[in-house]
Amino acid sequence: MERHAVWEFTDDRGHVAAAGDVPLRVVAYIQAGATLWDHGIRPVGIFGSFHDGDAADPAKAGTLPLGEVRYLGAGLGLEAVLAAEPDLVVAVTYGGGQVYGVDPDVAKHLEEHVPVVVVDVGQGRSLTAVRERFAGLARSLGARDRAGTELERAMRDLEQAAQDNPGRVLALSPGGPDSVHLARPAKWPDLSALTALGVRTVEPPQGPGANWNTAGWAQAAALTPDIVLVDSRANAAAHEQYAADPHWLQVAAGARLLPWNPELPASESAHARFFAQVTEALRDT
Repeated sequence: MERHAVWEFTDDRGHVAAAGDVPLRVVAYIQAGATLWDHGIRPVGIFGSFHDGDAADPAKAGTLPLGEVRYLGAGLGLEAVLAAEPDLVVAVTYGGGQVYGVDPDVAKHLEEHVPVVVVDVGQGRSLTAVRERFAGLARSLGARDRAGTELERAMRDLEQAAQDNPGRVLALSPGGPDSVHLARPAKWPDLSALTALGVRTVEPPQGPGANWNTAGWAQAAALTPDIVLVDSRANAAAHEQYAADPHWLQVAAGARLLPWNPELPASESAHARFFAQVTEALRDT
């Protein structure tokens, strides 16, 4: 007798993932795993991007307990993921359908063995849309709605703080002693959300690079931000590489510095924490 799927989910590539039962063993890209954890779903394994190292990056993990979840490495290898015996793989894309952190050939063969869901977290999506997409996936996997007032309150507080304290917010990722990547706010769902709530996000100069403008530290200092969101991921340049640069010292002396995870978990609780951090910083400017 033919067995019909009792679980289906159409992902952001338009692909339908299906299984005979609701998947219980989920392997996920670390951002997706941290998001599912916030919904009460524990992944059996997580993997990083090709920028990551031999250990999971705690800056990307949110509240996910890294000591309790198996890390399958930087970039998803077919043998490693199949050894974890997943019922489902959850990954992300930044548009175009390419699975982030997975070699295209591996991605192709992976779906021959296990259902794969890919969620678009790129510049074409709003923070709300990404959050709701993951919430829908979590519900399909048996998670209960955890809707509350925390996020709504955090958004109201941030909107009020932006009106009362119009500090200028710059997001950046240190590139090394001579370079820094300045984020284009419209290209990042979390930064676009700040802008929509009235925060004065700083736009770097025009130039090559879709998501970033790569410049020197002098250009960062010239933007005179009041608050700087500094990429805290392990693949960003370590602080000691640029700590003595006079232009960085100028930035640090004139601005409130906040750690920033550009791969923020897409959950209400994670977004509420992010907004609350920015609210507190604005109130202190």
